[in-house]
Amino acid sequence: MGPRPNLLTRRTAGVATSTLALLLSTAAVGVVPAASAFSAAPAGVCAEPADTHADARVAKGGHAKLDPNHLTAKQVREREADLAAAQRERANFRTGPTVAPLASVTIPVVVHVIQENSTRAGGNIPDSLINQQITVLNQSYAGSTGGAATAFAFQLTKINRVTNPSWYPIVQGSSAERSMKTSLRTGGKNTLNIYLGELSDGLLGWATFPKRKLDSMDGVVVLSESLPGGTATNYNQGDTGTHEVGHWLNLYHTFQGGCSGSGDSVSDTPAEASPAYQCPTGRDTCSTAGKDPITNFMDYTYDSCMYQFTAGQASRMLTAWNAYRAA
Repeated sequence: MGPRPNLLTRRTAGVATSTLALLLSTAAVGVVPAASAFSAAPAGVCAEPADTHADARVAKGGHAKLDPNHLTAKQVREREADLAAAQRERANFRTGPTVAPLASVTIPVVVHVIQENSTRAGGNIPDSLINQQITVLNQSYAGSTGGAATAFAFQLTKINRVTNPSWYPIVQGSSAERSMKTSLRTGGKNTLNIYLGELSDGLLGWATFPKRKLDSMDGVVVLSESLPGGTATNYNQGDTGTHEVGHWLNLYHTFQGGCSGSGDSVSDTPAEASPAYQCPTGRDTCSTAGKDPITNFMDYTYDSCMYQFTAGQASRMLTAWNAYRAA
């Protein structure tokens, strides 16, 4: 698969170029050893480390960071067993003739802008970037950027601006993150809460996977300058948001599991040994059929390279929605 077609015309005017990198001090791509930095990652959260090769996204001169959304084989088995159990529960619950799985979904979105102060450098991004991000989500999930159409649309219901230096930058896994989310999260399991701000450890974002019981940590955290028109070079077209929402809807990375086993649990994404960076056209790291899915939203390539979900991913997200998040 090649670079995204008609990249500069497929989205609203004024959107700059980019994708999912994290340590943003330079635009160059570094290389880290092939040994996984994520093997001990806790299940249930996704974090994108900066612009690296084998396992984390790290820019040249940076360091690999733990990515809580890259799961061990045991964690994947546990998640898949939980999904099956959640499906059985929902099937047992749906005893009435008027209750049926949803075929299309409009997700209400609440955006929390976490600021250190009132300046742009302090996190005070304009509403226009947030509105452009919602447009990107709708285009990406509708398949209008070149991939499969999914069941999902997104409707912005509220922008909540909070100035709190103790929450800035947002530190993944910290007591401050828990305090922030406990204080701010609104809505039920079907409401997408997005937290924007400067992030710790050079991260681009992280997300929770769906669970049967809602807790206050549920949601997506995204580097504010990765929104369309932001300053995160190579990662400012809004695809960090698209990627993290994919995790929130139960997608794994395309390189989950490498070349063996069930991989990302989606049959139409070719196996991939490790994350892809920049836009390595023709990359093929596994002996199984198909070149690496470098244009898939759930890989690690530049925003200018990724543009699609597959039909299998669309089906998996809807199955998970009906199991976990549907009312």
